[in-house]
Amino acid sequence: MTKRHLITCSVIVLLVIISVFNICGTKAVPTVEKTAKLSPRISTFIYKNTDAINEYSFANEAVPVRDAGVTRKLLRSIKKHSFACVQSNILQNKADKWFPVVVPILKAYGIPEDFKYIPLVESGFCESTSPKGARGIWQFMPGTARTYGLKVGHGVDERLNLSKSTVAACKYIKELYAQFNSWTLAAAAYNNGEIKLAKVMNKQNEDNYFRMHLNRETGVYVYNLIAMKAIISHPKKYGYDYYAIRDLSHGTFELLAVNQ
Repeated sequence: MTKRHLITCSVIVLLVIISVFNICGTKAVPTVEKTAKLSPRISTFIYKNTDAINEYSFANEAVPVRDAGVTRKLLRSIKKHSFACVQSNILQNKADKWFPVVVPILKAYGIPEDFKYIPLVESGFCESTSPKGARGIWQFMPGTARTYGLKVGHGVDERLNLSKSTVAACKYIKELYAQFNSWTLAAAAYNNGEIKLAKVMNKQNEDNYFRMHLNRETGVYVYNLIAMKAIISHPKKYGYDYYAIRDLSHGTFELLAVNQ
């Protein structure tokens, strides 16, 4: 009788121990979910670019090319900026000329080098004025330019000064990154304005550029930057290559991009 009693007690104790472990295991599930909600803004959908070969990235935030819709938009942008469509060798020549000025300033302000492609997409490195009044290679509106230290008015327009306008752009981009915690979103906000982008994010409850529904221009803006980066970095792959030199006399030479 005593042995049976001991066996019964042992079984009960064992069941209690198993129940305790089950309860603990059940409580662990919400902890995982809570941690996931507190993850950084850059989710696994916009994964960090750890592959040096992957040219489809912006500021080390890789494009989710495994998404069919994203891939379709990216390929469309690449085609639009290829040699056959825009004679992109002209942009390559401008990049070779102006990047040595722009890149060190970006670096000094802690801005990723990929932002050097914004002037190519915004203005083609031209000092023209848009119908809305944006001017210079960084396409600053007068009010925004003044906010970030540029003199505009009374016969002076520092938006046309490459170094000063680049410094102003760095200050603006740095503030955008501080607000959105994503270089991709900072680039989108540069195009659309931080207030408009923030409203769209709140309305859609989304903080991932590649998942957001934006206006036509902003919706392809980052894709255009990535396409420009790919084409400028790998010209031969996208339709042209340098292999001829034209003598312009007086010791001046011009590189010719020849369509393949």
